[in-house]
Amino acid sequence: MLILGETMQRQRHTFFQQCLSVLTGALMSGAAWAVSDMPGGPNVLQTNLRPGVTKIAADQYWIHNFLMVVCLVIFIAVFAVMFYSIWAHRKSRGAKPADFHESTSVEIAWTIIPFLIVIGLAIPATRMVIEQKDTSQADLTIKAVGYQWKWGYEYLRGDAAGVTLLSTMTTPLSQMDGSEPMSETYLMEVDQPLVVPVNQKIRMVVTATDVIHAWMVPAFGVKQDAIPGFVRDTWFRAEKVGTYRGNCAELCGKNHSQMPIVVEVKSQEDFVKWAAAKKQEMMAQADDATKEWTLADLNERGQKVFGANCAACHQANGKGVAGAFPALEGSKVVLGKSDDQIALLLKGKQGTSMASFKQLSDVELAAVATYTRNAWSNKAEDNIVQPKEFTEARK
Repeated sequence: MLILGETMQRQRHTFFQQCLSVLTGALMSGAAWAVSDMPGGPNVLQTNLRPGVTKIAADQYWIHNFLMVVCLVIFIAVFAVMFYSIWAHRKSRGAKPADFHESTSVEIAWTIIPFLIVIGLAIPATRMVIEQKDTSQADLTIKAVGYQWKWGYEYLRGDAAGVTLLSTMTTPLSQMDGSEPMSETYLMEVDQPLVVPVNQKIRMVVTATDVIHAWMVPAFGVKQDAIPGFVRDTWFRAEKVGTYRGNCAELCGKNHSQMPIVVEVKSQEDFVKWAAAKKQEMMAQADDATKEWTLADLNERGQKVFGANCAACHQANGKGVAGAFPALEGSKVVLGKSDDQIALLLKGKQGTSMASFKQLSDVELAAVATYTRNAWSNKAEDNIVQPKEFTEARK
């Protein structure tokens, strides 16, 4: 027993030495704390709201600080009176307690003073709320649609009218599982950012297709819930060119953290150029969903669609992630009837991470379905899915 006790004591001593060595090494090397401010996003050790780049954000920053000062003054005043009363009217000084039932003066004072404080706070706050809700006379109107888990944008009015974007997070799975170091914009980077002109009033019409999301960009002082079946709106006017980041602010499911918002604010001249280039790009990529596509063309297009929308979960090699995302290589759905795969892509599957991808075009959906049925070691008998099959399934 004595030998066993000494052995256990030596093991505990060795364990604590190892822990101390690891902790010391981490503290001595700056790598453990190598975190920098995110461009357009949160700052390291940020303890207050950011001033922002819109009047809305500036007003919010001002009233936040103003309320903190008012609260601090009230706190100091109340506790100063309380502590003075305790000190000046203590028994050791011979203080005698007053004997009265009520005091009209005190009742009036502690009713009027809080009332005046509330009115004093409500006046500027009400003005700011009214301004935030005034979405009239916008220079540019954009519809934002929340999906599980990405954002879709459609320019309804302005120089970019007709342009559509699907904004998907680009942080690779290798960074999320820790096999690669995190990037400077980890979980806050997308393939297609929203682009708006500087010093113009932008009206955002916000909705969702599946669950409640929220479109939030702190630098703009904007947060608007996106509710399925409802259309809400908000607005902002960015006063400084740059890139600003936000994210979905409603818990919307398993990958809630993976639907960031990135907004690029450009000069008016650069925005017009971007809009013209985007329209030309869309015209060049316009697809005919009624024609018969060849297997080679669908496979080539499907590989790109898969990489942009599916590879983050199912991986580029089709192996999936054990316990989280199923493998597509050898999948019964992929190798089975095309109707089942079409329904899954259009409707998703409740209770799983498989969301609906009906926001993609019929050609894109047919391409990715065809690609998965022929990629890796998959050799489906029904190996080609035409866009018109998705067109029919949507009806």
